[in-house]
Amino acid sequence: MRVAVIGVPMDLGGRRRGTDMGPSAIRYAGLGEALRELGHDVVDLGNIPVAIRETRTVGDPRAKFLDEIVQVCEELARWVEDAVRGGRLPIVLGGDHSVAIGTVGGLVRARPDLGVIWLDAHGDFNTPETTPSGSVHGMPLAAIVGRGHVKLVQCCGIAPKVCEERTVLVGVRDLDPGEKEALRHAGVRVFTMKDVDEMGIAAVMRKAIEIASDGGREGVHVTMDLDVVDPGYAPGVGTPVPGGLTYREAHLAMEIIAESRRMVSLELTEVNPILDQGNRTAVLAVGLVASALGKTIL
Repeated sequence: MRVAVIGVPMDLGGRRRGTDMGPSAIRYAGLGEALRELGHDVVDLGNIPVAIRETRTVGDPRAKFLDEIVQVCEELARWVEDAVRGGRLPIVLGGDHSVAIGTVGGLVRARPDLGVIWLDAHGDFNTPETTPSGSVHGMPLAAIVGRGHVKLVQCCGIAPKVCEERTVLVGVRDLDPGEKEALRHAGVRVFTMKDVDEMGIAAVMRKAIEIASDGGREGVHVTMDLDVVDPGYAPGVGTPVPGGLTYREAHLAMEIIAESRRMVSLELTEVNPILDQGNRTAVLAVGLVASALGKTIL
């Protein structure tokens, strides 16, 4: 497989500093080496330029650093589109999860029939009207399906970027009141941790792939906020929530994605080295990428 690694050192979308160092932490944990050992052709394209938040003003308190985030996502979309058109599978390293707006925007320019599997402890389905914090990293899933601030929705020139019926949220366990109500009435398929507990992660992931790939006919973008994993295994995230996926559940989810052969791009977000323990979360991220790209136990 021909792979392109793209870093997005951004923490403008979150409340806590540190996710801007996520791409460096994942690279330091040996991402390139792990993928080359699997036989993949890997090129690292470097990092998207991102403003440092101390040099900017918050702007709209309901969508903080909005213009700066849109600018980064527009640039990221160009890099992702170029990678796809060049025959490479993009691996995007966040950064906070608002980067997904740019990743998906670039993907759908090259692959319009795209589904999305969104692995996250949170819904990321807020809008400026429902957000309790004004943090844009709580809004990207809503934005890619056409809900929220017009600048986010129309970012990258496509709106909506993905239809709700081919969007699947997995592992959620912490929803704000407004996004909970919105998700109840949306076409997005939601598998909460209760569903994972009852059905098992294997059944959940196979159903998610079926929905997002439209029965196996189309490609799927997989985006993972590392807080989907229980903080006992992934402590270095911006907004940890107890009760997440175990180490093996997370790897099994990625292994099933690899077996499906439907994944056309992969994104890892919200790794925060400031809050981590010995780079454990970045090391886990590297292992999960390897599992998604074909590493097996036997």
